[in-house]
Amino acid sequence: MQRLYDFLRRHPTWVDGFWAFVLLGMSGISLISMPEAEGRDPGVASIPVALGLFVVVLLRRRATEKMLVLAAVLGFLQLVFDVELMPANFAMLVIVYTAAADGERWASRFALVGGLCAAPLAMMRWPAEDTSTFSLILFTMFQIVPFALAWVLGDSIRTRRAYLAQLEERAARLEREREAQSKVAVAAERARIARELHDVVAHNVSVMVVQADGAAYVLDAAPDQARKALETISGTGRQALAEMRRLLGVLRTGEPEESGEYVPQPDVEQLDELIEQVRTAGLPVDYKVEGTPRPLPSGVELTAYRIVQEALTNTRKHGGENAGASVRLVYFDDGLGLLVEDDGKGAPHELYEDGGADGCGHGLIGMRERVGMVGGTLDAGPRPGGGFRISALLPLKPAH
Repeated sequence: MQRLYDFLRRHPTWVDGFWAFVLLGMSGISLISMPEAEGRDPGVASIPVALGLFVVVLLRRRATEKMLVLAAVLGFLQLVFDVELMPANFAMLVIVYTAAADGERWASRFALVGGLCAAPLAMMRWPAEDTSTFSLILFTMFQIVPFALAWVLGDSIRTRRAYLAQLEERAARLEREREAQSKVAVAAERARIARELHDVVAHNVSVMVVQADGAAYVLDAAPDQARKALETISGTGRQALAEMRRLLGVLRTGEPEESGEYVPQPDVEQLDELIEQVRTAGLPVDYKVEGTPRPLPSGVELTAYRIVQEALTNTRKHGGENAGASVRLVYFDDGLGLLVEDDGKGAPHELYEDGGADGCGHGLIGMRERVGMVGGTLDAGPRPGGGFRISALLPLKPAH
């Protein structure tokens, strides 16, 4: 049965053709038996009318508007040439339904008007004998009902199809939007990972390079200092490796979080360790906290940590000899302020502005992106008299 149903759906004209032949056959039988039953000649015009209604049913889906006009013309000829009703006139109901369901709007309205007028015109052309006026009107109303129901059914089918098409279009649009959002999320995650990797590599590797150079310089003259520098290199390398494992773990699928290889995101409480590490690497840093410390959103804490880390890395790499830096962390009522300054004179300011910490244009760009993600502002530029200043204001949200 399912195969038969699918076949009929794929070949609707065959179905229409079957019913068209049924109506034509019933009409032929009716026309042949009419002279014997009623004693009157059906007339030559009855044959083309029956054939025309056959064509209306056969082609109603392929040319709905044309078949509607043909049905109206045939009904007019049927009235003019006194061709009485026959089974083929059921095609009128069929074309009214089809026009309401599949035709243009004008065709649907024309079918409604024609269907409502068909029964009264037929009753006027072939009035029933020995019938009161009230009975005649009541009988006419009953004949109008099938046409009205056919039109209502077709219009309901049209409305349902439009509703389903709208739902399908909406589902397709939502799917496209979901795919676009997924792509944006993937791009944002890749950018975040790239920034994190940049910060880890730029800071920790530069510390390791500075300590390695210092160890090589004092290896023979001061073995204890060389050993301390090597220990710093070892600790910095382990820290960098742990952070890189955490970041690269994001790119892996099915990686168990409880593996113990990941470390928490850095926050402002770890700034003491960061600055101590920078001091050990040979850069004097003055660090002060103003205001009352309080819990911060994780995004703000990570942003503050990375800004300080990036700024100190810039100073160490481009500040030159005898450079010093200062870091101020200020808690306001509605924001967290950061001020990182240095007095380095060993490199042009363009390196800070154009090249960032790695000379590739990602240092300050990454800072601005981080600050923008939390809705803050960043100001970076050279200081009067030499050096570089980075200031940021990060808005705070109430902790929940």
